[in-house]
Amino acid sequence: MKNIALLIIFATLAVTGCATNKKSKPKFGKVQSDVAALDGTWELNYISGPRIAFEGLYPRKRPTLIVDTAQSGVSGNGSCNSYRGPVEIEGNKIRFDKIAATLMACEGNGESVYFKTLETVTAYSISNDQKELTLLMEDIPVMRFERK
Repeated sequence: MKNIALLIIFATLAVTGCATNKKSKPKFGKVQSDVAALDGTWELNYISGPRIAFEGLYPRKRPTLIVDTAQSGVSGNGSCNSYRGPVEIEGNKIRFDKIAATLMACEGNGESVYFKTLETVTAYSISNDQKELTLLMEDIPVMRFERK
């Protein structure tokens, strides 16, 4: 009887320990706990959604994203207009809010696609070599940048 009770206790502890110690692995690169890995200049090389080729959206200049975690801000160029605004970062969660841009007339709709997609971003991941930044809407990659 004691052996059965010990076996039940051991099995319960083993199952409970396994269930609570599982860590989910990010699907898209390494999630950085050090947000400073975001700092620097990034150039867009992929954006989801539009049915036009990437080169067709940005024929002259690719959008850039400059992150400054110390100032909780971002800036860059949307491919035509310069922009800046605040950024909220907590763990691997990120939110771009109240982005202000200059108002030059621009050809095509690549820049509007860029800003609309930026508004949907909720999380990020950075590749192990810290050369690629993926912005996610929940767990779906919507934008990808390479470090410049």
